[in-house]
Amino acid sequence: MDLSYLFLIIITLALGLGTQAYIRSSYKKWDTVPISSGLTGAQAARRMLDQNGLTHVAIQAVPGELTDHFDPRTNVVSLSQAVYNSRSVSATAIACHECGHAVQHAKSYAPARLRGALVPAVNFASNIWIVALLAGIFLQIIGLIWLAIILYAAVILFQVVTLPVELNASKRAIAYIEGGYLPSTETAGAKTVLTAAALTYVAAALASLLQLVYLLGMARD
Repeated sequence: MDLSYLFLIIITLALGLGTQAYIRSSYKKWDTVPISSGLTGAQAARRMLDQNGLTHVAIQAVPGELTDHFDPRTNVVSLSQAVYNSRSVSATAIACHECGHAVQHAKSYAPARLRGALVPAVNFASNIWIVALLAGIFLQIIGLIWLAIILYAAVILFQVVTLPVELNASKRAIAYIEGGYLPSTETAGAKTVLTAAALTYVAAALASLLQLVYLLGMARD
């Protein structure tokens, strides 16, 4: 292992751990602040969905922490138990963010459609690129190394496309919240929680880009 790769690992770990610590800190801070309406995350989600004409989209509780997501295949918003039952600013922010993805799907938001179309190819690339890279290194076949780089670039493309999708979902959530749902102080808290969440995607994309730069340098050498 050369020093440049060791440095890359340190930077990647720092980005990952730093952003995870920030989002957990922000979430816990605003999870202790009750919302004025007294609604649970599930109830807030239901209101946002209904307001956007998505009465057919279901909401369910799922185990785990920060496991919230929207599945366009089943039209189900899944909220972690803490978010589903909590009456906090954090729960409202996260629940409405996931509903933002449901609204994107209903309105055929282009970046979300592109991300969905990339999923099969990215699932393949993410499982194969490291195999191709290791085979290329051990067998000293430069073609396999370049194949690995191309596959890894596809994974990064998916991460880059994910950024506007996540930011737009948060924008839709904040627009709904600002429409009289929460006081300004609680709205600011919701923005903090969603900004922290967005930074995790930015950090992941940046770390992957640094990895790609290293791989390109290795292939040229």
